Amino acid sequence: MGVIDAYRRVLRNGPLTRLLVGEFVSSIGDWLYLVALLVIIWTLSNDPLVLGIVGAARVLPYVVLSIPAGIVADRFDRRLILLTTDIIRGLLMLVIAGLVLANAPVILVVILAIVATCFATFFSPAIGAYLPTLVKDESELGPANSAWSSLDNLAFFVGPAIGALLLGLGSLPLAFILNAATFGVVAVVLLGLPAGRPIPPAAEEEIAKARSAPAAVVDRRSYRRPLVGLTVLNVATGFVFGGLGVITVVLALDVFHAGDAGTGLLNSAIGVGGVVGALVAGALVLRRRLAPPLVLGALLLAGGLVVLGGVDAFAFALVAMAVASGGSLLLEIVSTTLLQRVVPDAVRGRTIGVMETISVLAYSAGSFVLPVVGADQPGMVMIGSAILIIAASLVAVVLLGEWAVVEPVIAPAARRIAQVDLFAGLPPARLEAAMRAATIRDVAPGTVIINQGDEADFFYVIDAGRVEVTQVPPGGGQSRVLRQMGAGEVFGEIGLLTGVPRTATVTAMTKVTLAALDKSAFLELVSSGPGLTYSLLDLHRGGIQPAEA
Repeated sequence: MGVIDAYRRVLRNGPLTRLLVGEFVSSIGDWLYLVALLVIIWTLSNDPLVLGIVGAARVLPYVVLSIPAGIVADRFDRRLILLTTDIIRGLLMLVIAGLVLANAPVILVVILAIVATCFATFFSPAIGAYLPTLVKDESELGPANSAWSSLDNLAFFVGPAIGALLLGLGSLPLAFILNAATFGVVAVVLLGLPAGRPIPPAAEEEIAKARSAPAAVVDRRSYRRPLVGLTVLNVATGFVFGGLGVITVVLALDVFHAGDAGTGLLNSAIGVGGVVGALVAGALVLRRRLAPPLVLGALLLAGGLVVLGGVDAFAFALVAMAVASGGSLLLEIVSTTLLQRVVPDAVRGRTIGVMETISVLAYSAGSFVLPVVGADQPGMVMIGSAILIIAASLVAVVLLGEWAVVEPVIAPAARRIAQVDLFAGLPPARLEAAMRAATIRDVAPGTVIINQGDEADFFYVIDAGRVEVTQVPPGGGQSRVLRQMGAGEVFGEIGLLTGVPRTATVTAMTKVTLAALDKSAFLELVSSGPGLTYSLLDLHRGGIQPAEA
């Protein structure tokens, strides 16, 4: 009942609910836009080179603007950032719709699409930082993250499905107009919401510490070989998935003769497969051996590609596309988890940033190369891509060596962290990293764990035993008991999230076993945002920027 009550509280939080619904509508519009853009570029140009250029150029702004976008989100009102960029993107959609109606040169549509992407880079850091400011208390943060992830995933197949319907009716300009309308909906919602609070200086400093530790103490030779293996795998996966996302229009129109609507349905299949793949990967991420799910992901992606390139029936193509997308997401999540295990804490943040930037560049390259090469023989390109994925996965497994088969050192008590409602919807790899960073404390009965008025320094998860929470009223007087807590419950997050001193005293009633996260590890975890929508699907939609290096 605790989780259900938490979701009920989220629904009773009017501003938060309005934002979640508004962004769900906007996510559907993003997918409408993607499907319509691919079709209109191919229809106006019928040139695979132009299609490839658009596919690549649509992603590259994230490489250039990701870090500036994060800085802007930290320095200015997040609500104002979201409102400004949504209005500009909505106006650009209306201009694109007008160009399509006027049969304007395709180059004008391409230029405006790239400009729209430049403004889109500011979305993820701003919304990720703004959403937590709308929760009334810490109990709503986890359900809010989870609800955002769930709605975003739902949009992954609702949006392209609506796009397929519109395109089937021959309403290309209407897709852009509807996308503009979704930005209007979000703008109206944002106008009624409170301003986004800036990151407290103390919290910002702690997050910065977690992301930038001295690298001189790290022996790079200890992880260079497995890191090369992961790089090979990420480049191959990003390259193939980038090309797959763009070549859908060629497959739908020229191979399966499914009409404009076929492009929307293929993209919808990508969304469905990606959601399933993400959920499956979330269940596998703490396995003893990650080599089997890595190979499984490669086989699913490669098998889906082979079937996609060899079948004549469009229904089978949809299933193959979903399987390929699911395999791609499984590969991505497992490789991200392995990266968290392989790279030392001191250089993990910058390494992840570099790796994600490389993946974006590979995605962009695939978006350009595969449509150009595969316009005449897409079946052969699909088979070649499948071979590339299998080869890259085998190279990765060999170079990873024991990292792919050795269980990470995680104390049983630390695994409680993955079950905390506060962290619902966060990336599995981040959760595993937090579990490995946790310290385990055995506390004797009668020990004071937290003193009211002290500076907040740790977050605690109770693995065993019971504690009592007491508080002295602000005006002074007799201490009163607020509540008792047991296994699976948490405390200490209020001070870390708000920067205020401890609001209560926590004392062990029995022998207690705790999993503790220090301030920097806790803030790094909660700042990572929802994680069921992974970067390849987000890149395909045009809604993510690489992490800072």
